[in-house]
Amino acid sequence: MPIVNRIADFHDEITAWRRDIHAHPELLFDVHRTAALVEEKLKEFGVDEIVTGIGRTGVVGVIKGNRNTSGKVVGLRADMDALPIDEITPHEHASKTEGVMHACGHDGHTAMLLGAAKYLAETRNFDGTVVVIFQPAEEGGGGGREMVEDGMMDRFGIQEVYGMHNAPGLPVGQFAIRPGPLMASADMFEIEIEGIGAHAARPHNGIDPVVVGSAMVQAFQSIPSRNVDPLESIVISVTTFNAGKAFNVIPQTATMTGTVRTLKPEVRDLAEKRMGEIVEHVAATFGAKAVFDYQRHYPVTANDPEKTVFAASIASNVVGEDRVNTDTPPVMGGEDFSFMLEARPGAFIFVGQGDTAQVHHPEYDFNDEVIPIGCSYWANLVETAMPNNG
Repeated sequence: MPIVNRIADFHDEITAWRRDIHAHPELLFDVHRTAALVEEKLKEFGVDEIVTGIGRTGVVGVIKGNRNTSGKVVGLRADMDALPIDEITPHEHASKTEGVMHACGHDGHTAMLLGAAKYLAETRNFDGTVVVIFQPAEEGGGGGREMVEDGMMDRFGIQEVYGMHNAPGLPVGQFAIRPGPLMASADMFEIEIEGIGAHAARPHNGIDPVVVGSAMVQAFQSIPSRNVDPLESIVISVTTFNAGKAFNVIPQTATMTGTVRTLKPEVRDLAEKRMGEIVEHVAATFGAKAVFDYQRHYPVTANDPEKTVFAASIASNVVGEDRVNTDTPPVMGGEDFSFMLEARPGAFIFVGQGDTAQVHHPEYDFNDEVIPIGCSYWANLVETAMPNNG
């Protein structure tokens, strides 16, 4: 694979950064140590401008090419936050923070973008400006939205933006991408049901919120099977159901929460509408009361078709055309890089992580063999998007 030789030279150094970040994971917007490390490295590299506190705790670095006649500005994004999971790997660099670990590879994403920044600040063999974006709170906090709403795109003049995520199961040295919807919207809902408590031996004296909630759970699954075109994608998952504290008491209340994943806005709208109707009418059928709270979180991660072709060509330059899947199936997980893609055209790509534990698993660890591949992708993207023809 035509890995950039200079990047290969400091593979071990980037690996050390990655493992240090992995050993000290941080959640959501509380990525103060990681952001400080990123700022420190960017200063060492001699980037032209560093701004902290974008989107609360995000870090942005600006690197100007040795020519700037094109006026082009390209953004590259990595996420920094970890997950509330207990790590069970045997590694020396395993998490030192109880209950928190880098189970999604954001440590690797941050390290790879830092490695690319080091190379680009050293060589500057491009005509334009690259903006390296280190984002907090991808794991449910909407850090991408916060950075966009903080004016990042306009402040730095970003014209197009690119992201990358590791993919367990995809062999190391391969990439996968597709135009249009690549990852699903991710919404959350909460349902509060109020019945009438009673002795478990006399259920006729009460209204059982557990029975009411169970009927709702079953009815929700009729939305994908009977309300949505079978060729469309939708996942409705009730993930928590809490009610009662005693084995012999029918509780007064029950609470359910969950997520909804879709790939099209019209399916998203339909899901919210039908779920609201089901909650209202099922509760009424049993004589209970219910409050339905539907929260839209991450929109669909939709790749710009033109930028997707470009990103795929860059991946092909790095690993070979036969190792880039340009029609990978969409993934029903969510990704808040979607907010940046709503603000600017760009593309999100998967890079092979190999045969490892899946993301969000306590045995997951980022594969350091991927580092020179990811760094070379970033470097090649910048030098190709803004060629130095002077």
